[in-house]
Amino acid sequence: MERLTSGAPVPAHLRGAIMALGNFDGFHAGHQAVVGHAIDRASAEGRPVIVATFDPHPMRLFRPDTPHFRLTTLDQRQALFAAAGADAMMVFAFTPELAALDPAAFVRLLAVDMAVAGVVTGQDFTFGKGRAGSVALLSELGAPWGMWAQAVAPVTDADGAVISSSRIRAALQAGDCATATRLLTRPFTIEGAVQHGDKLGRTIGFPTANVDMGSYLRPAYGIYAVRGILPDGRVLDGAANLGIRPTFDPPKELLEPHFFDFAESLYDQCIAVQLIAFLHGELKYDGLDALMAGIARDCDDARQILAGTPYVA
Repeated sequence: MERLTSGAPVPAHLRGAIMALGNFDGFHAGHQAVVGHAIDRASAEGRPVIVATFDPHPMRLFRPDTPHFRLTTLDQRQALFAAAGADAMMVFAFTPELAALDPAAFVRLLAVDMAVAGVVTGQDFTFGKGRAGSVALLSELGAPWGMWAQAVAPVTDADGAVISSSRIRAALQAGDCATATRLLTRPFTIEGAVQHGDKLGRTIGFPTANVDMGSYLRPAYGIYAVRGILPDGRVLDGAANLGIRPTFDPPKELLEPHFFDFAESLYDQCIAVQLIAFLHGELKYDGLDALMAGIARDCDDARQILAGTPYVA
């Protein structure tokens, strides 16, 4: 799958594409409906499909002090878009210059500079300076250039509530992995390189693979049943501490998965860690013996949960 940037020409074989346009952070069930509609339309017309996203997220420009909130990295989104059937990902660099474009200039960028034939987006999509552009205006301004626009209705769950990234974030912050997984259609997954740490875990029989949280949303701090996916595709069950390790001083925020029955070195490898179930909040133990006993109980609980939970990629 090709990754395009808004500052570079669109290759000839991708001009005339149908573009799914949005942020698509998380690529939840609602996002999948938008992209799926674009893919169906493109297939019927014999056109390529480009899925567009924005990086950094517009929130970072307008409210730079907002706490970390990302559900996916660009690499994760690219893999998800490819799995859905898209031909390319377009990354719009959300700069002050892009934010300052009026709606007509933004539509010209799509229809003329990128030669987009049609745009599919969600009903609440806005664009242009001051978010002045709506889907209706996108359609109106694109028509003279031969570019159409279509909005896809929000997707609701069994309770009739709209599936959204904000609901997923709230679920994760409440430790509700089951709801987040259902709305995403897969577990929330953190990817990162395994770092060298203080190596205390290996001295007490529970070695961990330390991963920095980066720009990801911070879910509820605590202990989780997790699955790890290694670069070679192997899937490992484990238990992880996500938080600041209150038993130790000074505190340091990390995701620290311990994978069961696994002793290989993972340093500097990029791994993915799925949060399957929240066991409990972080605890401060009185000494190493109490810590080791607590970790053992958590591992037993995680094994039991994971034994009854099928793996979802």
